[in-house]
Amino acid sequence: MIYLDNAATTKTAPEVVEAMLPYFTENYGNPSTIYSLGSGAKKAVNQARRTIAAAIGAKQEEIYFTAGGSESDNWALKCAAEAYETKGKHIITTKIEHHAILHTCEYLEKKGFEVTYLGVDKDGLVDLEELKAAIRPDTILISVMFANNEIGTIEPIAEIGAIAREHGILFHTDAVQAFGQIPINVDELNVDMLSASGHKLNGPKGVGFLYIRSGLKLRSLIHGGAQERNRRAGTENVPGIVGLEAATTRALRIMEEKTAKETELRNYLIERIEKEIPYCRLNGHRTKRLPGNVNFSFLFIEGESVLIMLDMKGICASSGSACTSGSLDPSHVLLAIGLKHEEAHGSLRMTLSEENTKEELDFVVDNLKEIVQKLRNMSPLYEDFIKKNQSRK
Repeated sequence: MIYLDNAATTKTAPEVVEAMLPYFTENYGNPSTIYSLGSGAKKAVNQARRTIAAAIGAKQEEIYFTAGGSESDNWALKCAAEAYETKGKHIITTKIEHHAILHTCEYLEKKGFEVTYLGVDKDGLVDLEELKAAIRPDTILISVMFANNEIGTIEPIAEIGAIAREHGILFHTDAVQAFGQIPINVDELNVDMLSASGHKLNGPKGVGFLYIRSGLKLRSLIHGGAQERNRRAGTENVPGIVGLEAATTRALRIMEEKTAKETELRNYLIERIEKEIPYCRLNGHRTKRLPGNVNFSFLFIEGESVLIMLDMKGICASSGSACTSGSLDPSHVLLAIGLKHEEAHGSLRMTLSEENTKEELDFVVDNLKEIVQKLRNMSPLYEDFIKKNQSRK
């Protein structure tokens, strides 16, 4: 099997599993208890909090553990809107956010908030002048993702943070795809809230965190207990939190080497596809993109058919966000960067890890060429296109 869907989820690293195991069977105490078995678990949680805070230049008391990126996004937006609605009810986000943000914004609109959805250019980048023009006296929150989960484009987060800070507006970023992949410092970026998830960086599923800058008066999203300093009820997922810490430590240790390798593999894959498969389009910024992200649209074919045929060859890829894999609608991200519906339907996302090799990618491209051509040969649209081109010559 060749796994090229690391944006959907990653393989849990062996050292992460090893770090987690004792907290299932030996140090299994509840961190809220006062006896030693519980206090040992509490120490592990606090140590993880310190490690993760240091990874983004935050204070340990600014890190709150959650069940993952979607919960963190919901908490940031819903509770910031509630806390600051006396100042205003206007929120700014983008058209290419993850649905955890977009659907939360739709929920808030039903509650009387106004949301401005910024467009992006053909590469998926936010226009800073459009952002400035969208700011109103009643704007209370800007939420822009750090890096897009489908096309890999990395947004100008430092510039957006500076604009938000200048206008006294809260700034949240969904960093689920970026945390552990590229360096992040919340103070340098002027970020007030940041969401992340463990399973995108070789950690376990079902655990993440929300960074909340000190001084922000955000209430709880989940009620029922005094955990996480009275801000997030529920018994802590100690094995998951320990795993998130181990994954974070690992990610920081190998980041430079991993980035270099994935970037080289990414560029090699892009170059081969562009040279050898006609009528294709690279989606996302060519250089301002995540190291392991490759997203192409192939004209005259359906992306789902490509995925099925790749799977028959033992190749795992996707056509977009894993959270919308059951949808028949074209990607909202690809439509936002200007693709037509038929172009968006022919998309393929391949997201690499440091374990992939050039030999694997050669196998992928060799098979992808055959698959694309086979599907095009069955397409009346492609046949008409070829005939028209030949008649012009």
